[in-house]
Order: sequence, then C-alpha cells, then structure tokens
Amino acid sequence: METGRGLIIFPGALGDLICLVPAIHALSRRYPTIGFELMARGELARFAVQRMRIVAAHSIDRIELALLFSEQRVESSVAGKFFSQFDRIECFFASDNERFCSSLRQAVRGDVRFYPFRPSGLSHVADCYLSAIGAGGMHLGDASIELVPADLLDAQQTLHAFGLEPKSFVLVLPGSGSPRKNWPAKSFALLADRIQLSHRVLVALGPAEAGLAPIFHARSLFVASNTELGELAGIARLACFFIGNDSGVSHLAAAAGAPGLVIFGPSDPERWRPLGDVKILQKEPLERLLPDLVWPAVAELIKAGQ
Repeated sequence: METGRGLIIFPGALGDLICLVPAIHALSRRYPTIGFELMARGELARFAVQRMRIVAAHSIDRIELALLFSEQRVESSVAGKFFSQFDRIECFFASDNERFCSSLRQAVRGDVRFYPFRPSGLSHVADCYLSAIGAGGMHLGDASIELVPADLLDAQQTLHAFGLEPKSFVLVLPGSGSPRKNWPAKSFALLADRIQLSHRVLVALGPAEAGLAPIFHARSLFVASNTELGELAGIARLACFFIGNDSGVSHLAAAAGAPGLVIFGPSDPERWRPLGDVKILQKEPLERLLPDLVWPAVAELIKAGQ
C-alpha cells in the first residue's frame, strides 16, 4: 500500500503537544495510508518521531512557514515547493490569519484543515483537540507515548551513575514554564527528605531550574540536570512514581506511563491535568501548601507501589 505524506503544524510547548497526542492518534487511524510529519519547536518535533506516531520532524522556525505570511505568490515560492510535498496538512497554527491560510491552501496539492491552537470548550484541552478534528467523544486514555529503546538505555545509564535501580526511586520534577505555577523548591526538598526514609529520590532539573540545585544537594538528594526529553521519559517509566508541578515534564512523565502526583496552583486541572494515573492537589497561593499537607497523597502512592 502506497503511503502519502501528511504534516501537522503545531506551535505549542511540551505539555501542549502531549495534550495533542490523542488527536494525533485519531488522525493516524483516520488516514492509515498517510505518514504524518510534525512541524513544531525543533526539540519537540524531533522527540515526537516514533514516539507519537510521527515519522519525520520539521522546525516551526523554517523560512518556508514564515513566507506564507508574505504577499508573494506561493506557487512559485520556496514555501510552495516545500508544502506542495504533502498530501494533507492539519494546521493548528495561525488559523485566524487569512493571508497565511490562503497561502497554505494554494501550496498544498491535497487537503488542508485549520484548527485553533487553543480550542474552545470547558473540558480537558485534549478532548477539545479531539472535538476540533471531529473525533469528539473518544476515550482520552489514548494519550500515552511510545518510548524508543534508546530512551530506556539512556535512562538506565543515568540511574546506574547514581547507584539507582529501576522501581527503587521517586522522580521529583520541581520546575515548570512559569514561576507562578511552581510549588516552592524548599517544599519539594522537605518532602523529598521525608520520602528518602523509604525510597531514594532523583530530582530532575531543566536549564531554567539550574539555580535550584543547591537546595536539593544540601539534603543529599541526587540531581540530574538538562536531561534530554527521551531520557527523562525513560527515567519516569522506571520510577516508582513522580511528583511535579503543573508542567510539561509532568505531562511527559504521565504519558510515559508513570503514576504521579501533580501540584496545581492557578491553572484549572479539569482542563490542564496530565492524562494518566495522576493524583491532583491544588492550592492558591502555592506557598500555603505545606509539605505535611502533601504527604498523605505521597504515602498513598508509596503504599500502592508496595
């Protein structure tokens, strides 16, 4: 059976992309002869290949996309040559820009559909994406990602470096894309200190959280910094469970199959909670959520894993 080429254009961050996974799966089932490629932030597009039923990656910073906003004729432009390769395009970008939409329609030899990046609706954003593509009512359990062998191999090497065994540790994710969504790092450290009475703890920090490392080192906690997304997904898969903020990496850990506890502040968990086996705690302001109030939920996760 001959396979055509499809392109999904998506401008969101990590958590947004993982919320799109059920819709990507639905599109793959709807068009079984189309191999979908993803145009997104470079790191995310590369991560999606093989893990999200995506066959190739393209950066959303490509000049061909920017040229669709120009007044030049698309048929003879560099943009036209690139986008004409695809039999269909599912676009979640700039759906309200008439020039962009018109130019993309001219460039594609097949069908092109436009959807809002932030779909309307009060239900979970993943469900809203499904509704936007006409697949509403589907079960949101189809939100998992497939890890590639290198993810687990890299994760095992990192665990070995810390002297950790699979399913013997708890993963702590104290960062997010917004400081206002972060439970204080000192609270995470106090909670992790208590967890260490029964389990080892591994704290994963991204570049934005590098300054938090001394808080965790002071309590003799293992800290992994700037871990690649695939490796972090593998570490989450091998953890007993994870604890994190309302963040993209919490979505990643849940999509990788890890049970977890996610702490919410100002965001609505009914719309933004990670999909999977995840418990939610919410408090505003987050500074008032004391570690003693979080511990009972952590104790339940420890007990469930015994």
